[in-house]
Amino acid sequence: MTSSDFRPPAEAAIRLQALEKVYAGGKRALDRVSLEIPRGSMFGLLGPNGAGKSTLINILAGLVTKTSGTAEVWGFDIDQHPRNAKASLGVVPQELLFDAFFTPFETLELQAGLYGVPQASRRTMELLKKVRLDDKAHVYSRTLSGGMKRRLLIAKALVHNPPVIILDEPTAGVDIELRQMLWAYVRELHAAGTTVVLTTHYLEEAEELCDRIAIVNHGRIVADTDKKSLLGQAREKRVVVTLESDIVAIPAIEGVTRVEKLDERRLDILYDKGSTQAGAVLARLQAAGLSVVDVSTREADLEDVFLELTGAPIGAAAGAVV
Repeated sequence: MTSSDFRPPAEAAIRLQALEKVYAGGKRALDRVSLEIPRGSMFGLLGPNGAGKSTLINILAGLVTKTSGTAEVWGFDIDQHPRNAKASLGVVPQELLFDAFFTPFETLELQAGLYGVPQASRRTMELLKKVRLDDKAHVYSRTLSGGMKRRLLIAKALVHNPPVIILDEPTAGVDIELRQMLWAYVRELHAAGTTVVLTTHYLEEAEELCDRIAIVNHGRIVADTDKKSLLGQAREKRVVVTLESDIVAIPAIEGVTRVEKLDERRLDILYDKGSTQAGAVLARLQAAGLSVVDVSTREADLEDVFLELTGAPIGAAAGAVV
């Protein structure tokens, strides 16, 4: 039986309740994490290095044993129904690990066999074609480029037709063209009904693809909401003003967080949109004797929210995590 034969007994694709993981030595990687990932969602799971994302994924995949709490995949408890839980999940890991002397075709056939997919139900060449590797089906995997190996990992995770797929940093180290191709394929999977969970250190990737986002920090969920609501949490807003004459000295403006001189006539002003409005900022500039001839504003993006919630610089979201 493959996961496509299952009938999900619950609405959540993944459900975690008070999930904890404490490693030997006392390091607490997950601290009573509770999270529900809706079926059919494109879900972003973000966090800086060491936040706990990979530990969470590895628990779901059966590679790490949890300390306490419960975890379900497609309604199946990972302890009570481990085979069904694993069959409901496909994981695309960060690491490019393959048997160097297996071809892509053999790699997918072996994976299908491990999941008990009958020969007549296998989609090996169909999957290779979807990830644009059908012309490489019978060459050694060691001859593939890094981007090709990344695509093969995605195909490998899909051989048993799981209803949920986790993509762990799927575009790390790939060029822009390949990233766009992978984005298109992820959207295709989602449109076909697959629940997609994406971890990425490219915040624009999560902002582009995901409809709901959770942020993990120090083993805890610090945000879990739809993308629009999450972006609305950012308190700071930026306004760039162009002045009529050269700036002699940077003015002190009441109620703003920061003022930076961009060039002889432009100021970059950061303010808390909860306590100050753009109109008030401009009025205070005029009161200071500065004449504004042009204004541009920028709303908060996911990077702003990420930094506010985690306090981590953007680079800290990259790479392997525990």
